[in-house]
Amino acid sequence: MDTHRVIRSWRESADKDWEVAQSLFKLKHYAYSLFFCHLVVEKLLKALVVQKTGEQAPTIHDLIKLVKKTGLKPTQAQREQLEVITTFNIKARYDDVKQSFYKQATRDFAQEHMKITKEICTWLKGNLQ
Repeated sequence: MDTHRVIRSWRESADKDWEVAQSLFKLKHYAYSLFFCHLVVEKLLKALVVQKTGEQAPTIHDLIKLVKKTGLKPTQAQREQLEVITTFNIKARYDDVKQSFYKQATRDFAQEHMKITKEICTWLKGNLQ
């Protein structure tokens, strides 16, 4: 496995997904925007897993489990934020919880979590070589 290529691929994919998240936000598709925020963070974490282990990242979506595999030590606030962002993967995807998430995902809620996602991504990218 060419780890540099894999890391670059994860990072480029995360950057594209961030553009999609921003576009969805502008279109007022807040729940889907938050789903893409989760994807961005997940992909950066997977790049960091590859960087640390030299192996393919696991096919999981739990951001807390992924951050543990990176060896990074998030602050308590970052850990809590990652726990919330992890829920966007499920809440935006499955019909039984989707409707309540749509109500929760207001413009203000989405805007705040897009800001948090950007901060998390800055931290993660700062750890990528």
